[in-house]
Amino acid sequence: MPETKEIVSVDGRPDGSSSPSGEDSNNGSQEPKAQAVRRRLPDERRSLTHHFSIGGQEGYVTVGLYEDGLPGEVFIRMAKKGSTVSGLTDSFATALSLALQYGVPLQILCDKFSHTRFEPSGWSGNPKIGYAKSLIDYLFRWLELRFLKGEQGILFERQSSGELQHERSSIKAVGQVVELGDAPTCQFCGSLMVRNGSCYRCLECGSTSGCS
Repeated sequence: MPETKEIVSVDGRPDGSSSPSGEDSNNGSQEPKAQAVRRRLPDERRSLTHHFSIGGQEGYVTVGLYEDGLPGEVFIRMAKKGSTVSGLTDSFATALSLALQYGVPLQILCDKFSHTRFEPSGWSGNPKIGYAKSLIDYLFRWLELRFLKGEQGILFERQSSGELQHERSSIKAVGQVVELGDAPTCQFCGSLMVRNGSCYRCLECGSTSGCS
């Protein structure tokens, strides 16, 4: 199904103002126009829904995908409807969707918003992310893992292959959790550390618990 595109014209002037007619008031010359192209998703699209729980705040993030597998829209639904957190995350998801559809690279967004710190924060229960400094931190670190580090390839495999992959992933995740044991949190970034010989090492910032 072909994707629709929306073009927004912006009249650029040296002083930063805009002219409705696109003409300079001094000499009547035509100023060049910058065009922002919006790449809309098809009416029928695949999507991925992910459950998260951070600091007592549970919710679901749903990512709508283009036909090439790239994310084009994001919906965030918190369990506590009507709360301030729910309203803010819903509005932020709308702004994020527009940014993706107007061509802002996901890598830039992830670099900008990952590791932002505010409450609620806490252990995410996701062994690949660990301690989440905020809901936004978790969202963009998860998006980076899923769509920028090659993990989206297993999303839509045949069911038999998918079940096998899910079983292997579950076993691997349990093994990672068991390996953590009673590991402390990093005093610098707050992530859960892993055992490194007789000491512990942080996989996020590289610091150790004091041993060389």
